[in-house]
Amino acid sequence: MALPESIRIRTRGAFDAVVPVPGSKSLTNRALVIAALADGNSELVRPLSSEDTAVMLEALNALGCEIDLGKEAWRVTGRRGKLQRSPAALYAANSGTTLRFLTAAAALVDGSVVIDGSPRMRQRPIEDLAHALAELGVRVDVLGEKGCPPVRVHGGEFRGGRAVIDASRSSQYVSAVMLAAPYARNDVLLELQDGVLVSRPYVELTMQIMRAFGAQVRWTRGGEIRVSRDHRYRGRRYTIEPDASSAVYAFCAAAVTGGHVRVEGIPADSIQADIAVLDILERMGCDVTRGKDHAEVRGPIGRLIPVDVDMNDLPDGALAIAVVALFAGGTSRIRNVANLRIKESNRLLALETELRKLGAKARSTTDSLIVEPARLQGAEIDTYDDHRMAMAFSLAGLRIDGVVIRNPACVSKTWPEYFSVLERL
Repeated sequence: MALPESIRIRTRGAFDAVVPVPGSKSLTNRALVIAALADGNSELVRPLSSEDTAVMLEALNALGCEIDLGKEAWRVTGRRGKLQRSPAALYAANSGTTLRFLTAAAALVDGSVVIDGSPRMRQRPIEDLAHALAELGVRVDVLGEKGCPPVRVHGGEFRGGRAVIDASRSSQYVSAVMLAAPYARNDVLLELQDGVLVSRPYVELTMQIMRAFGAQVRWTRGGEIRVSRDHRYRGRRYTIEPDASSAVYAFCAAAVTGGHVRVEGIPADSIQADIAVLDILERMGCDVTRGKDHAEVRGPIGRLIPVDVDMNDLPDGALAIAVVALFAGGTSRIRNVANLRIKESNRLLALETELRKLGAKARSTTDSLIVEPARLQGAEIDTYDDHRMAMAFSLAGLRIDGVVIRNPACVSKTWPEYFSVLERL
């Protein structure tokens, strides 16, 4: 069902709900690339169907991969590490995982491929990935301004070997090379420039799913990443976990209303980065329960406790925590999140602007956000065509009367049914 141009959020008190969360975007797009490259067929169970995964599906189809989209599972016919050339440019919209993962995977095309994206994607840097691929024998022409897309990848020469990669702005550059690396002519050894890696849990997630499909990837004693050319992907049945990044909004809804939320299907040993939001909410005064295959949050009756927290490992979760901080009994600080400026929007600037509309005293620095609660008021929230801005600020409307979310349809990027689920709480 199409969403209106804006949605007014209905305030409500404490609630008790089990919230259905869609499959993980991070796992779905990684699994799609791996299954497309694998030897044999794969079945991806309970994948995420959203804008981000749709553009990945379309691009893989253009590269010759056959994917049967069933209701509960997608069947992928693996191409044994060989992708066909697409005469038309591949379009990634504003999906960072799609554009960056395909930039590396296109090294396995016998010919050149152009990959492009939305106007915002053309402002998100790609040159650090291009430089690393060049060291591994892959020529990538960065066609956009200031080191941004579109890119032209000249495939067929994935030599492998050693490369230094700048991962200070995005872990997706590292994951992109890793996903394609089993099909290089030699082992791939990635050295992190200055030893810096933002959002490290996402690289660990990439390692986990690569191993599940038979690849051999490990950290060396020197802190480098080694991927073997002798262990390539084998098709298999793989179940996608519910998305911890989406579950964040359900957990935070309980925090701001003093309610109770349970999300099922996330295993206790999940290494999805945003599951660490539970630790932050616990510090803010919530009761948190972690089960074998579920997690629960119960918000406090009184005010939340302010936090000073480093969110470098889970920058996407920072938006929801910034809104939760509106209802804390003091000033909160979210640190070490400079890469929020190159996400789907300039999220640090967007957070500062929209939090102030609600009456809070908010200030962003180069790599942090300070939120000081004040007398709060309703406002029309601009979402900057950013799904996480829309979902995060909807949480404010659960407590503040008169919060209106503009362009709510942007949530289709990762959770098309979000506002329907929120209304049913």
